[in-house]
Amino acid sequence: MKDNGNKFSIIDKGMTVDGSLVGKGNLVVKGSVKGTLTGESVVISEEGHIAADTKADTMTVGGSFEGRVETSGQLVILSTGKCTGEIICGDLVVEAGGRLDARVTCQRPAQGKK
Repeated sequence: MKDNGNKFSIIDKGMTVDGSLVGKGNLVVKGSVKGTLTGESVVISEEGHIAADTKADTMTVGGSFEGRVETSGQLVILSTGKCTGEIICGDLVVEAGGRLDARVTCQRPAQGKK
């Protein structure tokens, strides 16, 4: 089977990763991640939780995040999401109902990214 470069990983419900997690492509967290996380596109589902020092190109929070997150692109907090800690992002979107309790620094998004 040909690898077209689209990578997709899931930390499923009931699964906990404790330590350092590095990945390429899309990562969906339905379980729990603690420690450090580096990735391209990170999505925390409604039942997911991340408590980590996180670096990603983009991140969507539908569950809960606590810690420090740095995104070069967009950080989206969905209506079901809760984000606490420190945020450094290119662009921030918070849907109605989303909870944000963090120190926030929004920097200019990287050229060519929205």
